[in-house]
Amino acid sequence: MVLAIAESVHIHAIPRFAAPRLTFEPTEPMRIAIVLPESTTPPLPACHGWGVLRTLRWMNRISERFAALRQRGEKGLVVYIGAGDPDLAATERLALAFDKAGVDVLELGIPFSDPLADGVVNQLAAQRGLESGATPPQVLKTVSAIRRRSQIPIVFFVYYNLLHKYGLDRFIRDAQSAGVDGLLVLDLPPEESGDYTTLMRSAGLAAIFLLAPTTPEDRVREIVRHGEGFLYYISREGVTGMQSKVADTIGPMTAMIRRHTSLPIAIGFGISNPEQARQVSAHGEAIVVGSAIVNQVAEHGKSPDLAERVGAFVRSLADAVKSR
Repeated sequence: MVLAIAESVHIHAIPRFAAPRLTFEPTEPMRIAIVLPESTTPPLPACHGWGVLRTLRWMNRISERFAALRQRGEKGLVVYIGAGDPDLAATERLALAFDKAGVDVLELGIPFSDPLADGVVNQLAAQRGLESGATPPQVLKTVSAIRRRSQIPIVFFVYYNLLHKYGLDRFIRDAQSAGVDGLLVLDLPPEESGDYTTLMRSAGLAAIFLLAPTTPEDRVREIVRHGEGFLYYISREGVTGMQSKVADTIGPMTAMIRRHTSLPIAIGFGISNPEQARQVSAHGEAIVVGSAIVNQVAEHGKSPDLAERVGAFVRSLADAVKSR
């Protein structure tokens, strides 16, 4: 089934689609989710009884997953690993293990030589990925391979230089074709994104943006207007990395962000163990764990049961988040 979202809709009567199912969300502006047969593709067929119908976009796996979590009253787990660490075959095995372990969104970091937002753990993972040949085209092939066996939502964690070199429009089209659901471009602020968000929406991909403890409220208001899928809230200043305790500003900041958006908030940077995961999940729709998992990959990278070992650690995080 294909799920479409229509915004700014005024309803006069029930539309006459071929056996659709209508569901309603009490958000503002009012949204109506329309589940159509697979054979139906944009644009919508002519129908009767609609007043205004505009800003149609097709839900991808990220939006579907967060909608399902909300319906079940659960929090989500987003995990990050570096693609190609220790090699792309391992990346595929880890993705499948994470799906079984209860991960809701997988972030794949495309290796880059100057990962300015990352701490030493993820920098080393990027180096291992570069050495294993994890170029953007090869990472896209790996996603295609994952898609043959899993529908886990996948986000690329990527620096803009790689997109610029590849060609922005071409990269977005190739990512969509491979089965990617969203991009988080770490060094691309909305004000400088040009056609990026337009191209992403046209491809049905979620453009995910970062918010930080230092982001002022007027800028939060501007950033969330461009976001899709979910917002990534960086819970502390600095770079990625494991921390011994969670930041005490998470609650006030997420409350402020919610005043300006209904998008899910995923909280990351520094979450290192199940207890921290449980604690932080109280403030958002999901938590993001990266360095602690990448550290497990580094520790067990040469083990034949890498996916099982790291998967067990990830399952402990998922159990902590979902058993609240």
